[in-house]
Amino acid sequence: MVLLLLVDLEQDLAALGPLGGFFVLRTGGAPRTPLPTLARVYENRSSDVYGNAITFRVEKVANALRAPELRIAASVAQQGLAARLWSVMLGCAAVYGRVPDLDPGLLHWDPDASAPGDLWLSEVRPLPADSATVADVVLHGHLAPLATALRAHYRIAPGLLWGNAASALAGAARQLDHWAGPLGRTEAATRTRTLAAELLAHPLLAGAGTLTGTAFRRRSCCLYYRVPGGGVCGDCCFLRPPRSSARGASG
Repeated sequence: MVLLLLVDLEQDLAALGPLGGFFVLRTGGAPRTPLPTLARVYENRSSDVYGNAITFRVEKVANALRAPELRIAASVAQQGLAARLWSVMLGCAAVYGRVPDLDPGLLHWDPDASAPGDLWLSEVRPLPADSATVADVVLHGHLAPLATALRAHYRIAPGLLWGNAASALAGAARQLDHWAGPLGRTEAATRTRTLAAELLAHPLLAGAGTLTGTAFRRRSCCLYYRVPGGGVCGDCCFLRPPRSSARGASG
């Protein structure tokens, strides 16, 4: 059963449907397919189906993008998972005033899924929607160990990964704000803006960029411009793709 989380935490959740797949979370027992938990993924432990899920995902993304370096695909893969986690948490916080406990030991991930990636929570446990709780769940519970796991395999700068995390957070908040405004959901819009600003002030994200309203400008680059046909993202530190001589400093 596909749900978008919360209230009881498991009923009447269609309100976030128009926001798209990044806000969707599967719940209700363990998945039938033996998907690894993110706790296992962050420990770089092999799964029966995918081997090392981190390297499997990065190689899948690299092939899809025709990325010239695996670290570019690692950056894109990390930002995609960060966006999924932030979207679920901010969506629930904004609309329902509560969030799910995304314990990495309960959250299953399919590294072979297409974007935005499939997440399955085997047990739904509600938590308060304050910024300290959300930071503990997403930053400390997921993005810090994910960065460590990625850097065990790829030469990728910590500042780039935290920039990705901040960019993904700002993007999720912006999408929620744009959804809430036309519908007159002023309380949801206010919650979104407040929570995003508080989270971006967290020590792990502070300095990653500048938030002005819902607009964000990061101080690092995710390297997507190096993908064939790619350009700079809307919040990139660069206004146009750097020349090849500057590429080594882009992370």
